[in-house]
Amino acid sequence: MIIMAAHSLKTQTFPVTGMSCAVCAGSVESMVGAQQGVKEAAVNYAAQTLKVTYNDAEVNPVAMQKAVQSIGYDLIVDTENATEKQAEARQDHYKKLKNNFIYAAILTLPVVVIGMFLMDMPYANYIMLVLSAPVLFVAGRAFFVNAFKQASHGKANMDTLVAMSTGIAFLFSLFNTFYPEFWHRQGLHPHVYYEAASVVIVFIMLGKLLEEKAKSNTSSAIKKLMGLQPNTVIVLKNEAEVVQPLAEVNVGDIIMVKPGEKVAVDGTVTDGNSFIDESMVSGEPVPVEKQTGDKVLAGTINQKGSFRFRAEKVGGDTMLAHIIKMVQDAQGSKAPVQKLVDKIAGIFVPVVIGIALLSFAVWLIAGGQHALTHGLMALVTVLVIACPCALGLATPTAIMVGVGKGAEEGILIKDAEALEQGHKVNAIVFDKTGTLTVGKPEVSELLWSDAVSDNISIFKSIFLSLEKQSEHPLAGAIVAFDDLKDSSTIKLDTFESITGRGVQAAYNGVTYYAGSHKLVAEKQIVVPADLDEAIARFKDDAKTVIYFADGRQVLAIAAISDVIKDGSAEAIQQLTRQGIEVYMLTGDNQQTAAAIARQAGIKHYQADVLPSDKAGFIKQLQQQGKIVAMAGDGINDSQALAQADVSIAMGKGTDIAMDVAKITLVSSDLRQVPKALRLSRLTVKAIRQNLFWAFIYNLIGIPIAAGILYPVNGFLLNPMIAGAAMALSSVSVVSNSLRLKFSKLYI
Repeated sequence: MIIMAAHSLKTQTFPVTGMSCAVCAGSVESMVGAQQGVKEAAVNYAAQTLKVTYNDAEVNPVAMQKAVQSIGYDLIVDTENATEKQAEARQDHYKKLKNNFIYAAILTLPVVVIGMFLMDMPYANYIMLVLSAPVLFVAGRAFFVNAFKQASHGKANMDTLVAMSTGIAFLFSLFNTFYPEFWHRQGLHPHVYYEAASVVIVFIMLGKLLEEKAKSNTSSAIKKLMGLQPNTVIVLKNEAEVVQPLAEVNVGDIIMVKPGEKVAVDGTVTDGNSFIDESMVSGEPVPVEKQTGDKVLAGTINQKGSFRFRAEKVGGDTMLAHIIKMVQDAQGSKAPVQKLVDKIAGIFVPVVIGIALLSFAVWLIAGGQHALTHGLMALVTVLVIACPCALGLATPTAIMVGVGKGAEEGILIKDAEALEQGHKVNAIVFDKTGTLTVGKPEVSELLWSDAVSDNISIFKSIFLSLEKQSEHPLAGAIVAFDDLKDSSTIKLDTFESITGRGVQAAYNGVTYYAGSHKLVAEKQIVVPADLDEAIARFKDDAKTVIYFADGRQVLAIAAISDVIKDGSAEAIQQLTRQGIEVYMLTGDNQQTAAAIARQAGIKHYQADVLPSDKAGFIKQLQQQGKIVAMAGDGINDSQALAQADVSIAMGKGTDIAMDVAKITLVSSDLRQVPKALRLSRLTVKAIRQNLFWAFIYNLIGIPIAAGILYPVNGFLLNPMIAGAAMALSSVSVVSNSLRLKFSKLYI
């Protein structure tokens, strides 16, 4: 029996070149989607990318490329240098468009002057014909070629509208130039529209030129992130410094980083120390001290010192590479509203052609003496003014800028749906440990009895030495405490661990103890009155109290707890001010949960909650009609994160939580949560504004172009003005989206 190897589905993103409107994106999408083996295809017009899920046993990227090429576009399937090739293609396209625009504008200017002011000069029509023909069929050749390719597959796009409108105007003018007597016999003047056809081409090219320029700004966040990677690194080989390309760095290489240089890959410091600016990755403005054993991340900038580190994650495995990929995927993903817009754009062009033909027919029937010329003007103007560029750009440009803005602020958004959904959130659930709190025990206070004020330095050394030898998890928190860690350690005469209670040791004939209240009670050690009040306060705050004592009395007490993060309380205040209900869930006991909730300012909380209960709690809130966000950091939060409408993971949490969550906070600072929700509101506001202007423009423009005002005041829209308005609408939509880059996310 032969067992066939199962082919799994692959998901890849390919750059697309040659698209000029939302309908082009729809054509590419449907063409690739129709290929056997393709399960899903989604084009992002603003990002000029195609995200496709396919079975590699049935179809390959080359076959998809050929399908796309057959309708006048191209797919870059060389994934190794795809981004660079797309950038080159876009740059070449921009240069070609710019040259064609200049060439067309120079030829069009005399055509406009003759057509508007010098119509009666000898051979005027022939001069305009000679000048306008190259504008349409040389500079504007791409419109006609693409329209023909679309038509051969039974499709239509913006190029179809441009080619039809300018082509009909040109052919009508050509007929009138060579056969004017046809109209003279009917007592009519043979009008020509060379200037209208030429100006439409020029204005649409200008709009595309401005649009391309503006669209390139929407991807500046990616460019900034990519710019964080140095091109070369200094690798130590047999203690010699060798400069080599970043691509040749291997795991295990020892890399030297000098002051002012960028860290090339992720790794661990092996020698030296310095302060590193991690702001572009984490959003934290203060440089972080790095010593031997500390982790360093690709893209961060070394400050004053030099150090060496061992490469542990290189190439696409670095945190920076993951951030770049996440931002690219999010910018290429579609918000739910965009899917609706795509459907509208897909039927828009055929509907517009229908309206244009209908308006032409109405003019022929009821247009009077100038029925044909006015009907032709209406046909051309409707086709020009209805180009759906603004509609196609409305959502993806806002999403791209919003995702990029988030990345710059240390808020990584995995897909557009999370960005769109965030503005609806009216309830948010926080996990306690590692999300609201630091996630590891820390000493919050160390108080000494008044009785030891004279010999405090020696007692600090004894306490530190005791805890350094202890294997209890809380001992590490005491050893790391600032007030103790700089003390010197001493050699203890004896040391013994007392299971479940603490440790004891002898020094200079005196026995010392460090441990729990049980140990103090068991040894009948006296607790000084000056520490009683503090012990009661620590217990009320659900803190663990560690006692340090000699054989007679307690010398010091240390309060240990999983302390609340800086900024957690401020974040809760901001969310409450925004009208969002805040909940805390924890597996800890009631007393600890109450203490943390009080410190954070959270009114609603539940203790002793199992991981599965968290997801159930979120489901309950959703059944009450709430849109729920969940913020967590651990494996135990993954089920709840998946259940939530908007899921937020801490960047310093587990990989599983980050995989499930739609939003990741690189710095794990909860003040980023209200920022992320505000970013969502600003982005959705921009999308709505864009869609409003795109739709209102077409709703008002098309009837006016068809001649609805002519019976009222004799106004008939000129195709040249329609072309200018169409170009302006696209540029205004992109410009409105770019305003997001300069928005403030703090409240």
